[in-house]
Amino acid sequence: MAPTKSYFIEDLAVGMEASLSKTVSDADIVAFAEVSGDKNPVHLDAAYAAGTMFKERIAHGMLSAAYISAVFGMQMPGPGAIYMSQTLAFKAPVKIGDTVVTTVKVVEVIAEKKRARFECVCAVNGKPVVTGEAMLMVPSRG
Repeated sequence: MAPTKSYFIEDLAVGMEASLSKTVSDADIVAFAEVSGDKNPVHLDAAYAAGTMFKERIAHGMLSAAYISAVFGMQMPGPGAIYMSQTLAFKAPVKIGDTVVTTVKVVEVIAEKKRARFECVCAVNGKPVVTGEAMLMVPSRG
């Protein structure tokens, strides 16, 4: 994914949004398990997952959270932005084949500190699956 645009702190305004859409595959879940080391069988073993409240394999919650990072790093603010903090609330499971639409929205710009606060939502079929808030350090033009 190539950056679509890079924003400086001077470019950001309350209400600006960016989003991406990603359909979760079995390969995504397996790769995330390998990279993260989280090999919980609810993510990888269909027989095990069938006996859980989810009844089938689910994606790692942090995989959806990683999509938030992708929006920040590649779209808005884009390359050069640095994560400072992120809160997350996991609202519903994401399953193989679900399309996660991740949207970040500027809710505060603190220009003098080169910081911006964002509302973050990952949704499947319009229903939030992960919500949170992030603070980023955003480069200045000067």
